[in-house]
Amino acid sequence: MPGVGKLLKQAQKMQKAMENVQSELSSKIIEVSSGGGAVKVSVDGHGALKTLKLDPEFLKEGAEVVESAILSAINEACDKAKAESEAEMAKITGGFSMPGLF
Repeated sequence: MPGVGKLLKQAQKMQKAMENVQSELSSKIIEVSSGGGAVKVSVDGHGALKTLKLDPEFLKEGAEVVESAILSAINEACDKAKAESEAEMAKITGGFSMPGLF
């Protein structure tokens, strides 16, 4: 069954490529700001929050404004990380969806 061996090799190659992408995503940093630059966040390529910086003057705007700006920045950064992760995985899988793998 030479076809099975070839298929297994392709699967192993794809698995290794996916592991490499996962590693690269761990070290990739995505930065986003909101509130006119008063809120800055960074996440890694998996969407894990790495930094949150606030302009001290912005805190005077009130809790609701600050909370909204923080949430907006975090959500945007996580969305960008997810899109980047999906794009990188699509390069490997040829667009074939593999739920739960990334």
